[in-house]
Amino acid sequence: MTEKRGLLYNGRKNDEKRSEAVQKILLLEDDRNLNQGISLKLKKEGYEVYSAFTVKEAETLFDAARPDLIISDVNLPDKSGLDFCAEIRKKSNVFIIFLTALDSEIDMVNGYDLGADDYVTKPFSLMVLVSKVHAFMRRAGSSPKNWICSGYLRVSYAEMKAYRGEEQISLSRKEFRLLLYLMENARQILSKEQILEHVWDVDGQFVDENTVPVNISRLKAKIGEGYIQNVRGMGYIWIEECVKE
Repeated sequence: MTEKRGLLYNGRKNDEKRSEAVQKILLLEDDRNLNQGISLKLKKEGYEVYSAFTVKEAETLFDAARPDLIISDVNLPDKSGLDFCAEIRKKSNVFIIFLTALDSEIDMVNGYDLGADDYVTKPFSLMVLVSKVHAFMRRAGSSPKNWICSGYLRVSYAEMKAYRGEEQISLSRKEFRLLLYLMENARQILSKEQILEHVWDVDGQFVDENTVPVNISRLKAKIGEGYIQNVRGMGYIWIEECVKE
């Protein structure tokens, strides 16, 4: 277990040999002994675990790791776990399990209202927690991917709509297809010809040469800078990681 910049990463090393199927868990618990105990148990169960002790650390790890499930304490040193849950729900439908010493009905109702999927009251059995984790991970593995997300951007396949946080972004049909194509091929350079073929369904022979640059510029203006980069002489690239949920 190594510590870097106040964050602990307790999972398997992210190397080329690791299977992409390994499911990831973000664990937010300020009790270091409990954090370590849960992490080690989940690691033995085959999960990749990212540990944080404050909400600030958890927010950083969430954006970097894009976990399949979050296990969070409620009472934390810098902010409430309920507030953290509310912020996560603005950009993700990831499963959330709360660990809490608060067993009153009103506390549980507040947690569920903010988007929690389950509660575990302290003290608890690690076997019970692991069983709950297994159940949620089975659902995560079998659920259809309805969203593709990158940073604060979320795109719904079912609704064919894009959102920045909770705000819907007004896009034309072509702009939506362009956004989706770039996100689905994140971190790959896409040539103008590839974009024309997949978004406009043409090879470019009868399309104005400025069609792609103009639409890229319009899309950037709507979603914000920092996502799409022009690679001179080659094409365009979506530079942020994209995750399907």
